[in-house]
Amino acid sequence: MRKKLKRPIASFILLTNLIFWPLFLLVVATKLLGLPNIVFDFMLCVSSWSSTFAFVILFRKMYPGQSLIAYVKTQFKNRLHFSIITVVVSIQVFVAIVVLVIMASENDGLSSSFTISSFGMLVYLFFKNSLAGPLGEELGWRGFALNELQKRYSPLSASVILGFWWGLWHFPVWFTTGFIGVNLINYIVFFMVAIISISIIITAFYNLNKNLVIPIIIHLFFNFFIGLIGGNAIELIKYNAILYAVVALILIVLNPKKVLFGKKETSSVKSSLQLEVKK
Repeated sequence: MRKKLKRPIASFILLTNLIFWPLFLLVVATKLLGLPNIVFDFMLCVSSWSSTFAFVILFRKMYPGQSLIAYVKTQFKNRLHFSIITVVVSIQVFVAIVVLVIMASENDGLSSSFTISSFGMLVYLFFKNSLAGPLGEELGWRGFALNELQKRYSPLSASVILGFWWGLWHFPVWFTTGFIGVNLINYIVFFMVAIISISIIITAFYNLNKNLVIPIIIHLFFNFFIGLIGGNAIELIKYNAILYAVVALILIVLNPKKVLFGKKETSSVKSSLQLEVKK
């Protein structure tokens, strides 16, 4: 029998970055070479799947003798609660509307505050944001790393730790913004606040309904609305960071059903996998 990986989370984060960096360099290369935008978007989608690639590569060492397909099935087996999806989407729509109003007041009205000009572009943006982030990242970051961290830490601590490393994973992206000096520092600070805040929000609602669709939805709308609203990138990320931080703080104070300060999780995933294997 294979020996289990001693530091699975550290190995996962390291391998995720090792895979992401060369893939992201290819993304930059497509832009520098002036290749069509669809090639750039395709490579961006591929690079965003680095966490899933890392998880798949390490799976047999992290869960020796268990089935990857069975593991993935356990992440989606719980019945989705429509009420939770409604609350999540409503919160994010509200945040987006507030940000849009603020950005419109700073720009030349609503018409100049959108990055798209047709329904076709809107559909394409939604489709691209589905593939480029949520579907490619959540199995690794939440389906594996968050669940593992919650076996050792409280959900809140786990979400902050994961949010920090998830944010740092975007390190090379920061230097493609064109910002330098104080502007770059401001962008990074607001970016990290936004990422850690959304990590806390994802953890809270994911723990209320243990189905990976919940993190995927939250991640999707987070990316989609940021991509939809135009204007100064620092201002855009700043307002999103502030509003999502407020939502995260409200969830921490309310702590619904003790989802952020509850007990450490047991090996429920492992038990489910063992049942799947027996079947």
